[in-house]
Formats: sequence, C-alpha cells, structure tokens
Amino acid sequence: MKLLKGKKIADKILENLRQKIKKEKLEPGLAVFLVGDDKASEIYVSLKKRAAQQMGIKFLLFRYGENAKESKIISKIKKLNSDKSVSGIIVQLPLPKKFNTQKIINSINPEKDADGFSAKGGSAFGGHPQESSSGLQPVFPSAILKLLGSSGENLNNKKTIILANSVRFGEVMETALMNKGIRADYILAKNIKSNQRKIKSADIVISAVGKSGTITGNMIKKDAVIIDGGITKVGKKVLGDADFESVKKIAGYLTPVPGGVGPVTIACLLENVYLAEKGQSKL
Repeated sequence: MKLLKGKKIADKILENLRQKIKKEKLEPGLAVFLVGDDKASEIYVSLKKRAAQQMGIKFLLFRYGENAKESKIISKIKKLNSDKSVSGIIVQLPLPKKFNTQKIINSINPEKDADGFSAKGGSAFGGHPQESSSGLQPVFPSAILKLLGSSGENLNNKKTIILANSVRFGEVMETALMNKGIRADYILAKNIKSNQRKIKSADIVISAVGKSGTITGNMIKKDAVIIDGGITKVGKKVLGDADFESVKKIAGYLTPVPGGVGPVTIACLLENVYLAEKGQSKL
C-alpha cells in the first residue's frame, strides 16, 4: 500500500502562493465564521488560521454560539461582502441543525466565496461545481482530485463510492468526479451498513463522515484507492474515517489522517482567497 500524502502537494501550492502574494503586493484577508462547538471544526479552523498567517493572509474569526440568531450571522456576512479588506469569506461546516446552511452560505458574495460553495459560484448544495468569475472552485473536491491525480493511476471510468453525511455533499462530489470522467455514486452515512456490497465493488472510496472506524479492511476491494476526508478527535488523537491498521492491508492507496486531504484542502482554500483578492484589486 502507498500513502497519498497531502503535505508535498500542499507545500507546492502554498509556496507558489506566497511568492505571488509578495510579488504582486497583495493584502488578502480571510473571514471565517465558526458556529457552535464542533471539535473537528475547531481543528480545521486552527489549521486554516496557521496556514493563512504563514502566507501573509489576514485571518478574521467570527464565533457564534449554537443558539445565535441566523439573521445576525447573515447580517455580518453581508457587511463583510462590502468590506474591501476581506477577500474571502467561509462558514465552517457543519452548522448546528437549527440553521439553514444553504441560506447562510448563499448570503456570501460569490466573488468572496472562498470555499466555492455559493449558489452563483461553485455550488456545494446540489448544483454543478463551476468557477465564479474570479475563478473560485469548490475546495474539497479540488483537493480530492489533486490527491487522486497524485496516485498516477488512470482513473477514467473507475467506479467511485462517496460516503457522505448529506445529500448536498454527495451530489457535489459526484458531479466533480463525473466531470473528470470518473464514475461516481454516493451513500449517506446512515445507509453504509446496508450497502456493504456496493462499497466493496468500488475502485475508489471517498469518505467524509467524521467518524473513526467508518471504513474497515473487510469493507473494501483489494487495491482500492481510499481517500479519507473525515476527521474526529478521540482524546488527544486525531483520527480519520478509515481504520488504518485494517485498511492498509487491503488498499492500494490511502490518504493518512492527519496529513492527507486536510493540508491540500487548506492550500486550495488559500488559493481561492488569493484569486478573490486579485479579482477584487482589479475593480
């Protein structure tokens, strides 16, 4: 089994970004909305903050409790839409269940939608991922495609199963893969047990469930490519969806957690912040 490490890919993207930001004398700013107390979200946000600051990107964090008013969050986002010091805006997902995720995401100006999630830019909620006029693309699918490409394997017509927490995420990943000639279908986390045979027939399994042990060795096809985009904290350990010890005996390729999907996703996010700032500076 070979590990598909994200750090090397991410470092290349970030070094290129660092040079561009310096050469072009840009001053990008990233605003992050963190709602509730999801532990995985805390990890992701802290990693994004560190990477942004290393790039010379200003990082603004807006925290809200799970009982915050949705209208208050949307009002703040709309203010930042017209703030020229803020190049990109993201809402860290998942949001607590009471919130209308799509409504909040869609309040972000597509030209500042650094995650590529808005309805008019690249939609993560049932639409087709596409570039906004600033060139922003959905970052998680972009990161996964970069990792799949790093395997060096011919992925045309490979059968892919996506394990997802929501229909929205499943649809956007499915579309992103099919646009690259990769056959894809998704299974919701609640239906994994009843779809074991389908998962085992897949050449590629992409998981973003956020529950350790979701994928075990006996669930996958020999030499399958496993892209583990899940993250959860158990004590002091950060774990992915795949049970590493059992999966490594069967898989052909596996992304480690930490150090796999995460670094590349963050690098793609900051690349979008740069593109958004560059687009804004032309106005």
